[in-house]
Amino acid sequence: MNQRPRIDLAKYRFQEATEKLESARILLNENHLKDSLSRSYYAMFSAVRALLALKELDSRKHSGIISFFNQHFVKTKIIDPYYGRLLKKAQFSRERSDYGDYIIVTFEEAKSQLEDAENFVAEIKMQYIDAF
Repeated sequence: MNQRPRIDLAKYRFQEATEKLESARILLNENHLKDSLSRSYYAMFSAVRALLALKELDSRKHSGIISFFNQHFVKTKIIDPYYGRLLKKAQFSRERSDYGDYIIVTFEEAKSQLEDAENFVAEIKMQYIDAF
């Protein structure tokens, strides 16, 4: 079986993750805190989708992507459960800030989520993406 298409897809999705991290940094520096928070989450989400591409797994729903990640990487201890908790926390924060009314995101909260996303994406890169 030719692995090239799934490797290329994983690399493409990982590149998206790094671009979203850069967007989150720019937004944070411009004090667009809700949008920075959201881009940080999507950086993590894109990194997870990169991993899933290597296993030819995907879903149309965020919950499906996160479920596959937990099932195939966290529960099997390929990825430290710490990163599963970071993703869950980021998803909650993003949903709250994107859909909630009168939500105030502090600079510290957005900065913390960006740092979590940077660590998360770096872990994915170190463990898996660099192998290809």
